[in-house]
Amino acid sequence: MSDEDLLGSLTDTGLYSIGAFFADRHPELCDDVIAEAQAIEDEGLAAWAAAQGSELDAALQTLITGLAVRYYKAVAGTSG
Repeated sequence: MSDEDLLGSLTDTGLYSIGAFFADRHPELCDDVIAEAQAIEDEGLAAWAAAQGSELDAALQTLITGLAVRYYKAVAGTSG
């Protein structure tokens, strides 16, 4: 598989699409959602949700969105 083929396959995923959509619609929130996702990773999903007074499903959505934006930025090579 060539590098071009590999990069093409990386952009053909749901995670990439979620990240691209969020980054396109809410570029001003990308750094915040990535930071929140990192905090969730560090603290644990249930602990973070409890500390934030958030429902577990909302915390999971934040985690997935943050991971998706980070993945999109890594594959697309964007910094902003």
